[in-house]
Amino acid sequence: MTRIYLDHAATTPMLPAARDAVNAAMGRWANPSSPHAEGRAARAMLEAARGGIARAYGWTGETILTSGASESLAIALGRSMAARTVVTAVEHDAVFRAAPADAGVIAVGPDGIVDPASLPDLRDAIVCVQWANSETGVRQPIAALAETIHARGGRLLVDAAQMPAGADADVAAHADMVAISAHKRGGPPGIGALLIRDLGLIAPSGGQERGYRGGTENVPAAIGYAAALAEPEDVDRLIPLRARLDDAVRRSGGVVVADAQARHPAIAAYHLPGVASATQLIRLDMAGFAVSAGSACSSGSMKPSHVLAAMGWSDAASREVIRISFGRMTTEADVDAVIAAWRDMARKVRIVA
Repeated sequence: MTRIYLDHAATTPMLPAARDAVNAAMGRWANPSSPHAEGRAARAMLEAARGGIARAYGWTGETILTSGASESLAIALGRSMAARTVVTAVEHDAVFRAAPADAGVIAVGPDGIVDPASLPDLRDAIVCVQWANSETGVRQPIAALAETIHARGGRLLVDAAQMPAGADADVAAHADMVAISAHKRGGPPGIGALLIRDLGLIAPSGGQERGYRGGTENVPAAIGYAAALAEPEDVDRLIPLRARLDDAVRRSGGVVVADAQARHPAIAAYHLPGVASATQLIRLDMAGFAVSAGSACSSGSMKPSHVLAAMGWSDAASREVIRISFGRMTTEADVDAVIAAWRDMARKVRIVA
C-alpha cells in the first residue's frame, strides 16, 4: 500500500537540495568559533546561511539562529525586556509554556480571529500572535494588529513557523520579532531562527550568537535551512486542492472549521459529528493516510483543543476534529484519494448509527 502523507503542518520532508547542502557541509565541518582557518571557513559558511535565511523572509534586522521555533519563542518571551507578556487564546502550546504565568490572554471570536479593536492598553508589553493557526489554518490580520499593538504601546512577536518564506510581506514590515523553523519548510530538523528588529528587546545570555544563545552553532543545519528556503514554495497552487477537499467534506456531512475565514492554503480542520478524532485517525491511518488531531505537540495526549475551545467549540465537538495539511509534494490525486476515504468513513458511520 502506497501511503499518502497529509501532516505537513507537523513537519514536512526535507527537500533534496537541503539534504545535499547538509551532507556537503558535514564534510567541511569545523567549530565556527575557532580562530584557525577551518573555524574561519565555518564561520563564513554560517554567516552566509544566516544571510540567506533573513533574505528569504525579507528581514533586514538581526537573525539569531536557534534549534527551532519553540526555542525562538522561549527566548523572545522568556528573556523579553518588556514589563508584560500578552498572548492570544489560540497560540501554540509552545507559547503558553514559554510565557510567564501571569501573561494576559486576548480572546478571539468564533472565527478564530483577533479583532484589533478589542486589544487593551499594551504599554510596555510583548504581544505574541500566530501568523496562521497550526490547527485550523486561520490567518491573523498581521498588519492591522501590528498597527494597533504599536499604537497602544506594545511590541509584536509573530509565530511564523507555518509561514512560507515570502508569503506575507506584512510580517517583515511590521513585526518586532518573528519565530521561524526549518522543518516546516523542507529544511532539516533542529534549526530555526528568531528574527529580531532590535537586540535590545531581549536580555543577553552569553555564549554564541552575539551573546544571545549559548552552544556551538549548527552550521550544517543552518546551511540546509538556507538551501530549503532558496527553493520556491508555491502555496497558492494548494488553494484549489484545499477547496476541493473542503467541498467534499461539506457534501459528506462534515464541517469545515472556520470555513468562511482567510486560512492557510495548506492547513484545514474538519469536524465529523459523532466520530471521535482518535477513531478517524485510526481509520485513515489504516487506509494509508497520515493526518493528525491538532498540533503534533499536543495531539498525542488527545486532550480537547484549547484553540477550538477559544472559538466556542464544546469539548465533545472538538474531540471530533482532525487536521489535514498539504505540502509541496501533495497532488490532486492525493486529495481525491483522501476524499474517497473520508466519504467512505462518513458513510460507514451513518450506516452504523
